[in-house]
Amino acid sequence: MAGSSFFNPLTTMSTATPQKFEFQAEIKQLLDIVIHSLYTEKEIFVRELVSNASDALEKFRHLQLTEKEVFDDKLALEINLTTDDKAKTITIQDHGLGMTRAELIENLGTIAHSGSKAFLKALSESGQKNANLIGQFGVGFYSAFTVAKSVKVYSHSWRANEPGHVWTSDGTGSYEVEEVAELSRGTKIVVELKDDCADYAQDWKIKEILERYSAFVSFPINLNAKHINTVQALWLRSKNEIKEEEYTEFYKFQAHAYDEPRLRLHFSADAPLSINALLFVPKENPERLGLARLEPSVSLYCRKVMIDAKPKDLLPEWLRFLKGVVDSEDLPLNISRETMQDKALIEKLNKVITKRFLKFLDEESTSRVDGYNEFYAQFGIFLKEGAALDFTHKDQIVKLLRYESSLTEKGKTTSLTDYVSRMQSEQKEIYYIIGANRESIESGPYLEGFKARNLEVLFCYESVDEYVMNNVREFDGKKITAADHADVKLADLPKPPEGSLSDDEIKSLAEWLKKTLGDRVAEVKASDRLVDSPALALNADKFMTPHMRRMMKAMNKDGAESPLRINLEINPRHAVIKHLAAAQTASPEKAALVAEQILDNALISAGLLDDATKMVARIYKLLETV
Repeated sequence: MAGSSFFNPLTTMSTATPQKFEFQAEIKQLLDIVIHSLYTEKEIFVRELVSNASDALEKFRHLQLTEKEVFDDKLALEINLTTDDKAKTITIQDHGLGMTRAELIENLGTIAHSGSKAFLKALSESGQKNANLIGQFGVGFYSAFTVAKSVKVYSHSWRANEPGHVWTSDGTGSYEVEEVAELSRGTKIVVELKDDCADYAQDWKIKEILERYSAFVSFPINLNAKHINTVQALWLRSKNEIKEEEYTEFYKFQAHAYDEPRLRLHFSADAPLSINALLFVPKENPERLGLARLEPSVSLYCRKVMIDAKPKDLLPEWLRFLKGVVDSEDLPLNISRETMQDKALIEKLNKVITKRFLKFLDEESTSRVDGYNEFYAQFGIFLKEGAALDFTHKDQIVKLLRYESSLTEKGKTTSLTDYVSRMQSEQKEIYYIIGANRESIESGPYLEGFKARNLEVLFCYESVDEYVMNNVREFDGKKITAADHADVKLADLPKPPEGSLSDDEIKSLAEWLKKTLGDRVAEVKASDRLVDSPALALNADKFMTPHMRRMMKAMNKDGAESPLRINLEINPRHAVIKHLAAAQTASPEKAALVAEQILDNALISAGLLDDATKMVARIYKLLETV
């Protein structure tokens, strides 16, 4: 058992006969809703009563500035809780304003100050028992009746000439008010717990609740004489006053982390909402390690009292890697403070915080390039998700994307802004290409025409990149186009091709190849993008790219097995193609085998050859002719 006689209601002395009152009809209705259908988590009553105690202390602290005579003016401004597991009680005491007899009746038994009337009016207008309506009405005290057999409220006003009283009720139809002596200033609430709620008389249980919801309350919170809220609400302090080690300690406490944060953003705003925020980017991205998808981890507070540890709508889904705290005084909350009842306000919070964090990243990307690149290596996948799905902030996010390119060194990246600044005057499109790595892209045939014309191509190595590019579509007025798509048109090279087949020979060979390869190709033509390779395969389907087809096949999606539509482009200057042109009449059987092999080689380069069995047999057949 924990506790002390200081908190024992038996130490108080009754000085008058208790007077019985009936709850007003509206209060009865409110209590019925609170007890039977409002709260999803009964533990919320601890947070509500502590928050009320904190409010009473805050009001008293301001009152001390104007009032000369105050009852018990030497008492510490703190909140004390005791648990008694044998008596099945929990006691919560503050040395705040306290209440007179009239105030106890007005605040706890009637409509006048509890906000109940406004709540019930809104409830009747909605036509349903909607917990989201209650937030604005300040009736959190009644949450105690979700766990209580009875509730006793001992209170002595700050006014020295007022006696103390105890308000008692079991939450059904009535309450009693009785004058008692030997009360200190403030309010002491004794909750006698129902049998099925007896675990709330356990020290460890209340400690866990306090640490989760009330860790940053301004006043000291003591549980069975042990100080609980030892970590300060750093987000409300000036940045200039906070040391690095304090930020690190706070991050580890709030995020339950062992590492140090990679990035930190501490800011406040007054418009359009009052916001104080402290956000952290962790050192590592767990999702990169194959761990479970992250859940939102930026906690929402209102005046240092936690509202929701994992609010899903506070930030966009792609910012789920952030840790930290957002505190806003402007939130209308429901009675349990579990959800926000004004969606428009949450959307405003979302936009303000997201915009501010994106501005912060933009500043990091220019002022601390190496640090930003290290961040991007870990968390760039989230920015890509945002660029593809968050249309509100797409333009800001796309500026933060980074890719290697044909003009950067290996391991060095570029932004789309820098890419555009290097574009040739006549260039209308931003080009990208998907590949497993830089080596596979540079060794393939798709880059040759762009290199020959000094056109930069972005290198995309992640499976999500194609989806991102298809959703972003354009940047700075320039269309984003896959370099290996059949629709790409490149300008003629400055020098006329030498040693090439004639136009008639090219036309004849293309017709023969189309006839020979049949349905395996949609079109055969001379290429304007090949320099050193004999041929390349281009996707002829705008809606089913090769990469998308591979992804669908891996997921066993419908359409993954649909026939490929391939355009084959040949290099009329390459020796292999010139020999093939000669062989189609001189050795038609062998030429047909070579044509099939050229197509399969091109499909391999494109990553589109699913079954190499026929190709292997063909190679052996060709070897027999050597």
